[in-house]
Amino acid sequence: MRVSAQQIGVLLAVFSVGCGRLVCQDVDLAQGPFLGHVEPTRALVWARATADAELRLEAVAGEQTVSCAAEADSERDRCLVWDLRGLRVDTTYTYRVLHGDRVLRDGDDYRLRTAPDPDADGTVRLCFGSCAREDLGTATVWRRLATEDIDVLCLLGDTPYIDTTNFAKQRARYAAFASVKPMAELLRSTSWYGTWDDHDFASNDTDGRPAGKPRSRRAFVEYHAHSNYGDGEHGVYTRFRRGPVEVFLLDTRYFAATEPSPYRKHHASLLGKKQWRWLRKGLEQSTAPVKVLACGMIWNGATRPGKQDHWGSYAYERDALFEFLGEKKIGGVVLVGGDIHRSRVIRHAAKDLAGYDILELISSPMHAGIIVAANAPHPGLIKDMGEPHTFLLLEVERRDRRVASARARFVNGGGTEHFRIEIPIQ
Repeated sequence: MRVSAQQIGVLLAVFSVGCGRLVCQDVDLAQGPFLGHVEPTRALVWARATADAELRLEAVAGEQTVSCAAEADSERDRCLVWDLRGLRVDTTYTYRVLHGDRVLRDGDDYRLRTAPDPDADGTVRLCFGSCAREDLGTATVWRRLATEDIDVLCLLGDTPYIDTTNFAKQRARYAAFASVKPMAELLRSTSWYGTWDDHDFASNDTDGRPAGKPRSRRAFVEYHAHSNYGDGEHGVYTRFRRGPVEVFLLDTRYFAATEPSPYRKHHASLLGKKQWRWLRKGLEQSTAPVKVLACGMIWNGATRPGKQDHWGSYAYERDALFEFLGEKKIGGVVLVGGDIHRSRVIRHAAKDLAGYDILELISSPMHAGIIVAANAPHPGLIKDMGEPHTFLLLEVERRDRRVASARARFVNGGGTEHFRIEIPIQ
């Protein structure tokens, strides 16, 4: 068969030979780039390409240029993560994405800032939110956060709503969520972490027994840029440090009710033995004056009637955690949760176990769905808010090598502050 010059030209326009393999010239980014895990000298950046290809990311600050390549392939749904190392501490870089010599993304809004020295003075601002949809109401939250100068965004689950362990649908829902324009614009320059709750893990109020949970985990890992996920094979728990704050993002789904509790005979565990060992070791090792333990579910049992999907159903494990804090004299712990479609502040009377009372901050929802019946009584309730499009800002200032102030603020997408509270750090 003879091939015409015109046909050859078409083929060459689509493919070229580079580095010993065929490279698609029409490749672009379908979603991203999003800034993921960040350390003082390292940053991870996530994106998803439209075709299998090797893409390069270059980060520039002054005369320094740092670059690395990452491979997009169909095995990972063409998701890729660039791992930039050798960066300068507490430094702002602009970055761009290239395919060969062709620039796919660049501009002043493509920037990253490395984390400060953990012991440096300064203020860190972290946002926590849960329950988001691809709708106009949630979009007000993303746009508001773009004006709040936050350092880190932590999504606590139902972000997005998936409600199945079907692998193709898991991937499709993550891709749709990552395509939301105001969120994508925010994450170009804001470090982003997440854990899951019931609706993105499997289905409403589920524990760790769905047969398809490995598929859910695989999709979660593909669409995030954390430094690690669980024990490397199971779960998605992780931790990170930003200035005076260390955040432990817990997985309260994958292991729930799948093995006996290490703290009470004939009762189920919420976190599982491996995650408990990881958490205890991390808390003992942490030198951060503020330690945030964050997860998708609430840490108490006060919510709508009939709902058992919370730490209140595993109160013996929560009490064991408080007792551990007291035994090891670990101070500065703050609890954060989501899920219940209300925002609340609760003080746990934990002096007898932990040596100090512990605040729980519940942030939900970023969408409009409020559950009135979740305004349940609790002896430690400080504030209840049935407000849509709400997020939590945690602001911690370190001065003269000590925490000068720590406060929580509940704000909505319109910029209204519903409540603020000063957090005593032990």
